[in-house]
Amino acid sequence: MDKKEPIRLQKFLSQCGVASRRKAEELILQGKVKINGKVAVLGDKVTDKDKVFVSGRRIVAPKAKYRYIMLNKPRGFITTMNDERDRKCVAQLVENVGTRVYPVGRLDKDSEGLLIFTNDGEFANKIMHPRNHVYKIYRVTVSPSISEDQLVKLETGVELDGRKTAPAMVHVLVEDKEQRRVVLEMILHEGKNREIRRMCEAVGLEVKRLKRTQIGLVKMGMLKQGDWRDLTEKEVKNLLASPLANGKAI
Repeated sequence: MDKKEPIRLQKFLSQCGVASRRKAEELILQGKVKINGKVAVLGDKVTDKDKVFVSGRRIVAPKAKYRYIMLNKPRGFITTMNDERDRKCVAQLVENVGTRVYPVGRLDKDSEGLLIFTNDGEFANKIMHPRNHVYKIYRVTVSPSISEDQLVKLETGVELDGRKTAPAMVHVLVEDKEQRRVVLEMILHEGKNREIRRMCEAVGLEVKRLKRTQIGLVKMGMLKQGDWRDLTEKEVKNLLASPLANGKAI
């Protein structure tokens, strides 16, 4: 049960294995259920702070079993758990996890790389909230080349939709003049829809390939495209950190 959001009493009893929701409603109507010493009525809601008894027996919510996994998302998949247009979606790649999990953030259809999934809503909110400054690292292939002026603009911020993007760190990893391409490493704290593609487009660069390789201290490593694995306990803890020291990613 969510620690903050109250849920209907019959749902709580069902989740605790006491009875089905319909049977739980009957128990409530029969006056067999109490909340904090008071006889419950239909429509009552409870949180984990409430003391619930059925026929004198204390009912305690089972401890939620959370899953935290990483997926190496291939290109061509949209970041959603279902799609009414029947497009390929990431749900297909995690359907054998054994429990229902949801993506934390997103990667657009043409992007690839590290995507985190969980069934822990509080954890997901902490990762996503801007105040926690969880940075993300991308390997971005652009064409045809890049100038010092373009680099500076990407780093200091580009105006999109009437507002300037947050400062980013950008490094040139490979410059291939023969193939007319440049591979950049971009480190961002924001995660707005198609932000890197739009930033590059705004300074005259065409993105040929975009791959997320790291979130916070958690690296995708050698995980194959389309595969997933559970995060280690250490990786889960590291995701909640914001490890930027002296302007450099640790």
